[in-house]
Amino acid sequence: MASIKDVAAEAGVSVATVSRALNGHPSVSATARARVLAAVETLGYRPNALARSLRTDQTRTLGLVISDVMNPYFTELARSVEEEARALGYSVIIGNADERPDLQDHHVTTLLDRRIDGLLVSPTDGGSPRMLDAARAGTPMVFVDRWIPGVDVPVVRSDGRGAVRDLVAHLHGLGHRRLAIIAGPAATTTGRERVDAFREALAAYGLPLPDAYIGQGDFQAGSGRLVTEGFLDLPEPPEVVFAADNLMALGALDAVRARGLRVPEDIGLAAFDDIPWFVHTDPPVTAVAQPTRELGRAAVRALVERIAGRAGESVTLPARLVIRRSCGEPPGEQQPPSPSPVRRSTP
Repeated sequence: MASIKDVAAEAGVSVATVSRALNGHPSVSATARARVLAAVETLGYRPNALARSLRTDQTRTLGLVISDVMNPYFTELARSVEEEARALGYSVIIGNADERPDLQDHHVTTLLDRRIDGLLVSPTDGGSPRMLDAARAGTPMVFVDRWIPGVDVPVVRSDGRGAVRDLVAHLHGLGHRRLAIIAGPAATTTGRERVDAFREALAAYGLPLPDAYIGQGDFQAGSGRLVTEGFLDLPEPPEVVFAADNLMALGALDAVRARGLRVPEDIGLAAFDDIPWFVHTDPPVTAVAQPTRELGRAAVRALVERIAGRAGESVTLPARLVIRRSCGEPPGEQQPPSPSPVRRSTP
């Protein structure tokens, strides 16, 4: 079995450098860390995690509690978190809250019992008692995607307001005036924010958002289908339905097709949260895309800062509009400009 001295010899660095690289110490250059990780892979070196945790009071393990593992957005986010954590010498244990506060509390308790070094959480339904207690007790924690106002925890998220404005401008330019939204849970920050952004964007064009055009969903496909059925039953159905997440958009698409209607000929459809499947639907779905992989990486880096005793930065990344063919776009429709740079702030 390879030893840390073997890794140092293979990488051409000192044993101390190997140790610092595997512990994510900021003094190690990216080149040296890459050589160490390559040597670890080549030699099959496996550090004794238990012994190391006893020496350092760290387990080199992070916890990630996501809202819904079946949602492709959170699946991609989890993958990005795991990749970045591994590059920094950490393992990740994932818990799926399934949009349930009680399950979120269960996972938080279990992860803390396993002595994780820090916790990434996408709060479900405004949070849960155990999670809030952990945050207020000083557990190294970062909120990702969603957050809870008033809780002193760094937040890594995307800002979709600009992209929603671009979407409404795009729909207005196509001649659409009756626009409806399938909203996410009002208890979540993302649920409220997307409705507010949509309403504000409509107001800029003098367009109303009647109560009949706001359907309450739960970020699940079933609610997207039910809400869309209600829209289609209105005396004057909307011309375009904007689903506030990808699963609700798929449910909306099911509802339209079940009526024997076509997208976009009979009704247009747009979504928040782009997913690879949208390219393959007929027609491909126009969507607001979040920088999911970048969010995952930034969240891990912020958490590692917290673990090291530093404040950690909140990070906001811009979303962008991806124009396809589900809203009646003509052939050759061009994409809008690239999003603006990352905005950072300290909590």
